[in-house]
Amino acid sequence: MTTPPPQGHNPFAQGQQPYGQPEGGNPYAQQSTQGQPGVPPQQPSPYIGAPDPAPQQARRGVKQYLRIGGFIVAALVVAGGWWASQDDAQSAAVGDCMQRGSTDDNNPDLEVVECSDAKAQYKVLAKIEGSFTSLTADKKCSEEASDFQYAYTETGGDKSFLLCLKDK
Repeated sequence: MTTPPPQGHNPFAQGQQPYGQPEGGNPYAQQSTQGQPGVPPQQPSPYIGAPDPAPQQARRGVKQYLRIGGFIVAALVVAGGWWASQDDAQSAAVGDCMQRGSTDDNNPDLEVVECSDAKAQYKVLAKIEGSFTSLTADKKCSEEASDFQYAYTETGGDKSFLLCLKDK
């Protein structure tokens, strides 16, 4: 049981509802129109209390498939370029046969071929790792393979080497 509020206007009084609104009411709530003539009855919202719908899986569009395909093609091009740039002279071993791929005397492009191939021009007698000048290359080849005819040097940092060759 509660006691009635004191008479008169008291700005510090608690528990009073201004303007005659019921206790616990929302002063900004709209008046209910249900049951009034000409107003259709309101249905409860289907979203209140309903579980959230399950998230749908994202569909991949054509653009995404094209993008993935583009990355694959780019990777293949890079891998093909790397493979094509591999130096055959660097992969040559003692006993391999080689052919001259270019006619440039200053930079002959040696390629490894089968010794039974008619294109085979040279046979590798020795392969020596390190950096050499033309004078030291001839001396080193004569120490490693006395019957050599040509010394092929390639310098490139850590991948410098010398091939001692003779005609096939």
